[in-house]
Amino acid sequence: MLEFINFYLLPGLVLGCIYTLGAIGVSLLFGIMRFAHFAHGDMMTLGAYLALAVVAVTGWPTITAIPLAMLGTAAAAIFIDRFAYRPFRASPTIIIVIASFGVALMVRSVIQIGWGLEIESYATGIQRPLIFFDSLRLSKNHIQILVSTVLLVTAMHYFLSRTKTGKAMRAMSDDPDLARITGIDTERVVTWTWIIGAGLAAAAGVFVGMDTQLNTFMGWNLLLPVFAAAILGGIGRPYGAIAGGMVIGLAEELSTYPWITDAPLLSPGYKTGVAFGIMIILLIWRPSGLFRGRVF
Repeated sequence: MLEFINFYLLPGLVLGCIYTLGAIGVSLLFGIMRFAHFAHGDMMTLGAYLALAVVAVTGWPTITAIPLAMLGTAAAAIFIDRFAYRPFRASPTIIIVIASFGVALMVRSVIQIGWGLEIESYATGIQRPLIFFDSLRLSKNHIQILVSTVLLVTAMHYFLSRTKTGKAMRAMSDDPDLARITGIDTERVVTWTWIIGAGLAAAAGVFVGMDTQLNTFMGWNLLLPVFAAAILGGIGRPYGAIAGGMVIGLAEELSTYPWITDAPLLSPGYKTGVAFGIMIILLIWRPSGLFRGRVF
């Protein structure tokens, strides 16, 4: 039982946290901006490398560098929106979607120019886990990721449900034309959407680096499972993204557990396929997702 918790359940929860934070941003952006942001994965990578720069300069623990990484990524997202997306707001959706592919390539290139192509790490040496009950092993990084995700999701919930800007975001997501007529500053809502989406993406990228290592394609490789989590929860529904991210993360890790024989149920190399299998089944059975999001 403890082996199941140590090597399958806890890693599944950590992966679910990463997918959750990425999927929330995808859902928020789709709900407000009405387009699939394919540069979101590279915004995760940017946040991870900004945290790496902070750690290298200050020597701070990685977890304390997250706020600065979130601020830097949010600022980059606002800048990108101003020059790459805003001119196409009135254009057909496909144009801004293609623009997001171009932004992804540019962001990745900037990261590669600034930090190179080598694999990086926040810390060197062996990180010893905390041991409880002689056999339960908890990584310090995993604890930090789980606790930080809970705090970030709670803060997002408070912002969306209690603040005036959060309520405006929900109103604009439901009906942008009606929100505009009632006097809501839509550009301000768009700006805050980028701040929240990019900030959470940065945190997810840092968590990926804490759990494994950093490389310039890490966000791009996570983009499709993140979209799968967003679609599973209901695209445009940030709370659905939380459920979708946790389901996808746990399903990927638990699919490799030896449920029937001593061999893994699925080879670890097929974990990503599990996410897409769940997504395809759901799109056939319930296209709006678990939380009845927007249908493509």
